[in-house]
Amino acid sequence: MERRIFENPLIKDKVTLLKSSRETNGAYTLLEVELEAGGGNTLHYHVSFEEEFTAVEGVLSIGLKTRQLHLKPGETAVAGVKELHRFYNAGKTPIRFQVKLTPGSTGFEKGIAIGYGLADDGETNKKGIPKKMDHLAVLLDLTDTRLPGFFSFIMPYLLRRSKRAKRNGVLKNLENKYWL
Repeated sequence: MERRIFENPLIKDKVTLLKSSRETNGAYTLLEVELEAGGGNTLHYHVSFEEEFTAVEGVLSIGLKTRQLHLKPGETAVAGVKELHRFYNAGKTPIRFQVKLTPGSTGFEKGIAIGYGLADDGETNKKGIPKKMDHLAVLLDLTDTRLPGFFSFIMPYLLRRSKRAKRNGVLKNLENKYWL
């Protein structure tokens, strides 16, 4: 993988891969995120890694379970495995923060590259969700991301669809276009 910087104008962020899972022998993945005012993601959780968020510049807002945290530079919050969370910029100026995934996740790294590539190519809706169901299924599976609410009911279907899409070459095509 050559690219280490990924931008998504839809959710108003830029992600820099500082340390890949490969570089840390699987111990962790380290990302730095620049997030514009009003940017952020939706509630979700991961089933095989935790995320540690550390504010670097500005105030990073974290929805963690039922709490809303507002981290100042140097402050940290951890979303454990299966803990519902989201990050966002409630301020009026860009912020910067780091995210450490433990253990590392090459799938998540690939998912950022693919998801942001799809957004750049107009293959997602305004919220950054892929327009093609196979792409959505593969990305959720690849990044180990689970969504609450309605999506929790259809997640088993999406995971089965991801397996079929991978067998049919969808992941390979996405990797060739956005990762390799």
